[in-house]
Amino acid sequence: MADPEIYQAQTVVVGAGVVGLAIARKLAQQGQEVLVLEAGDRFGEGISSRNSEVVHGGLYYPEHSLKALLCVEGRQALYDYCHTRRLPVRKCGKWVVAGEAEAGQLVRIREQAQKNGVELELVDKKAVARKLPGVVAGAALHSPETGIIDSHALMLALLGELEDAGGQLICRAPVVGIVTETDGYRLEVAGESPCWLKTEQVVNSAGLGAVPLASCWKGMPEQQIPRQRYARGVYFSYGGKHPFDSLVYPVPEPGGLGIHLTLDLAGQARFGPDVEWVDTPDYRVDPARAQAFTGSISRWWPALDPARLQPAYAGIRPKLHGPNESFADFRIDGPESHGLPGVVHLFGIESPGLTASLAIANRVAGLLRE
Repeated sequence: MADPEIYQAQTVVVGAGVVGLAIARKLAQQGQEVLVLEAGDRFGEGISSRNSEVVHGGLYYPEHSLKALLCVEGRQALYDYCHTRRLPVRKCGKWVVAGEAEAGQLVRIREQAQKNGVELELVDKKAVARKLPGVVAGAALHSPETGIIDSHALMLALLGELEDAGGQLICRAPVVGIVTETDGYRLEVAGESPCWLKTEQVVNSAGLGAVPLASCWKGMPEQQIPRQRYARGVYFSYGGKHPFDSLVYPVPEPGGLGIHLTLDLAGQARFGPDVEWVDTPDYRVDPARAQAFTGSISRWWPALDPARLQPAYAGIRPKLHGPNESFADFRIDGPESHGLPGVVHLFGIESPGLTASLAIANRVAGLLRE
């Protein structure tokens, strides 16, 4: 059997989710020769297509954290990007509702949001009844900057601009090993056409596969590889009409933002995600989980018709912390962190990764420039 072919590329981005495509586009527009390798059959099949498609405001994250900074920066960049290219996006706003006993949590959320440069309106029970007919809550916060987006249209636009700048996407090309060499990096690419790929720069934006990829990288310091946890969240669609034209969230819960109401750009409602810690990625949706959804949603929307809840899809969030553990930030590790020149690892890129994608791309480009 002949040895695999050896090819050359200046920069390789591993992973063609929304973040990987945003990074690759940015680098290609800076004049780099960029190749994106994706293990799946097409781009964006992982985390990027299994989320709420929400443009987040940046309410909850600790001040000066990457999640806070990149969410706020990325939100405005994303709105501007979509508007200038006429991509589907709508700034529909979001309500965070709380029962009487949870009102104090709203005050704390508002204070945290203000530290992040996000202004929220706090309204009382009467205002909730007036502004959100059918919703029962002791108080609520309104986030006018929150919106919804067509993530597939966004990724198509990013891919088109990547290719216009000379970059290329290759699917069904899983990277199964990387070797650090004196003059760069040698990637072992499996799939339909196995080969070796020599490159000067590598961006590990593999989503759920980012930690496993770092773990099979010869020359990557083991102590710089984080432990990854998986938090599965399922979604249920809601058939027929509903009274909502903005998003409605409960107060956050450990591991997530609570089972919330989101809308797609056609106005279809869906609820989710919940939080279930799993050992391995599993995208099945158990219809029996509708019972827990009904109990959670009915606390603030008593008119919910459980019979109209239908299983939709599940997503997996790559967490750098486990249940009952404290906040874990994005990890965007450049050469200063691990000592590998021309390499950036992205670990734990969950929500608000979609919102922050363009800002993350700028940060990665800056680390490679340094």
